[in-house]
Amino acid sequence: MSATPHKNRASRRVLAAAAGLATVGALVAAMPADAQSRDQASHEPARTVDVQLLSFNDLHGNLEPPAGSAGTVTEKQADGTTKAIPAGGVEYLASSLRTARQGHPYSITAAGGDMVGASPLLSGLFHDEPTIEALNKIDLDVTTVGNHEFDEGATELARLQNGGCHPVEGCYEQGATFQGADFPYLAANVTDEKTGRPILKPYTVWKKNGVKIGFIGVTLEGTPNIVTANGVKGLKFHDEIETVNKYAKELDRQGVKSIVALIHEGGAPASSSYNYDCDSPGAGDGISGPIVDIAKGISPKVDALVTGHTHQAYVCTVPDPAGNPRLVTSASSFGKLYTDTTLTYDRRTQDIVRTSVKSSNSSNPTSANHIVTRDQPKATDMTALIARWNTLAAPIASRPQGYISADINGRGSTAPEKPLGNLIADAQLEGLAPADKGGAVVAFMNPGGIRADLVYKSTGSEGDGVVTYGESFTVQPFTNMMNVVDLTGAQLITALQQQVSGSNEASPKILQVSKGLTYTLDMTKTGAARVVVDTIKLNGAAIDPAKTYRVAMNEFLAGGGDGFAALGQGTNKLVGASDLDLFNAYLSAHSSAAAPLAPPVTDRITVVQ
Repeated sequence: MSATPHKNRASRRVLAAAAGLATVGALVAAMPADAQSRDQASHEPARTVDVQLLSFNDLHGNLEPPAGSAGTVTEKQADGTTKAIPAGGVEYLASSLRTARQGHPYSITAAGGDMVGASPLLSGLFHDEPTIEALNKIDLDVTTVGNHEFDEGATELARLQNGGCHPVEGCYEQGATFQGADFPYLAANVTDEKTGRPILKPYTVWKKNGVKIGFIGVTLEGTPNIVTANGVKGLKFHDEIETVNKYAKELDRQGVKSIVALIHEGGAPASSSYNYDCDSPGAGDGISGPIVDIAKGISPKVDALVTGHTHQAYVCTVPDPAGNPRLVTSASSFGKLYTDTTLTYDRRTQDIVRTSVKSSNSSNPTSANHIVTRDQPKATDMTALIARWNTLAAPIASRPQGYISADINGRGSTAPEKPLGNLIADAQLEGLAPADKGGAVVAFMNPGGIRADLVYKSTGSEGDGVVTYGESFTVQPFTNMMNVVDLTGAQLITALQQQVSGSNEASPKILQVSKGLTYTLDMTKTGAARVVVDTIKLNGAAIDPAKTYRVAMNEFLAGGGDGFAALGQGTNKLVGASDLDLFNAYLSAHSSAAAPLAPPVTDRITVVQ
């Protein structure tokens, strides 16, 4: 079931250079095919050839440079201090990749999933067609699906792969039909419930001058827990290790001995600095999380793992089950980093030489993450792409929704209680408190649904402190419909406990709560005991386990998403406006140019460390 990329990448790169783009890395493809793989003395093919693997993950449709903390990379300095460096934006990502390809006749570009979904307005408004177009121009060779590729369901994912205009909104540009991705999306562990077959290709094989490298793509098995029920309807998600091992055997039987796994699951490095040494003091000592166990279980037939999902940066060595060194990488998110890895391919064995995958003491390591800096020339084709789609989006994107007096951090906050989380929960409560709107007395917001910060500094011509529709959409891009349901006090208590127990115990998901709800979170304890039950109060009164409360939340939480099974037990459901509509209504009602909205105080959750 092997496959090759849909189009000839080399010829496209030559055309891009001829068109006068900002970078000239594509010119390498015009060299004789074997020019750099022949021994200078004997003129015979060298036994080994270096294959460059460029990779990134979790772009999430961020075509323009991300604003605020979402658009910076932390760099560790020689003196031990850290420095925040602005990064990201496809104009710069394209330039970085094209420059990196120079001098590498064997170069592959791969991605670790979540290329689309939870996207800013420029991409999200058009169902991520602009991002697929940009990835085609960047010459992405292959990507795995991530959980966010399922935000709009398998049918829409198939459209992104195969092309065609949106079934409801049609074509966005007169006379132009969306062509789809000219790179394969891989979904080895996602099968149709009825047929049992993968919904997309499980793997692909990259080939050039006798060099063959297989790519297997999987998303995290827990995708149904973090995507709306409609998004994964009719699909089954299988174990990552079992799936990769299954297809590694299949590729091996086909004579493909060099294999890379693209896995949309990740880990947590011990440092947030992108250049932190993940192999200090020993191999893989600097990383924890799900990817570690996955890496240890994946067959030695697989030579490297490109990962994602956690939005972290790391280049680690995690030994395979045979004890051999194996590379595990991740390049942060939003196109702020890319990983440059050298795979030494042995023509005789047709396998990757893995005697050493990296050296922290080397000035030229086998693999390293690199910043997509904004002080380099922009790729002119990306600038034109952004301008074209911005013209279509401008009438909606530039509309002012409200005013703020300072940054209101959401994604950029590392605290359990986030200022923007409080603002969103308050907006949901206010919009759904009236009796005819649901009669809500409390609102919950999932932290993962807050996709950005509200940034005071102007990102365009709107002026400092102005929140545009495009900016509010970037914060709340899912347009989830709001639900108001009946829950008992006992169910509310259980839901709060599920933040730090069960599937969320290892990595807590702290709900953002509306004003009036207060409690203590004691992180010195374990599991459900971390929530101090007798401190849970609503408007100063203790929660009564036997009483019924009207609770507002988005449809994702109301379906039990993120491990909150208790919230999925609600009854007497009323469907309200979308989360984005309530957010914008709140901004409009509570701010003006003369009286901007200040960041909310974070005093609802008392945390004991």
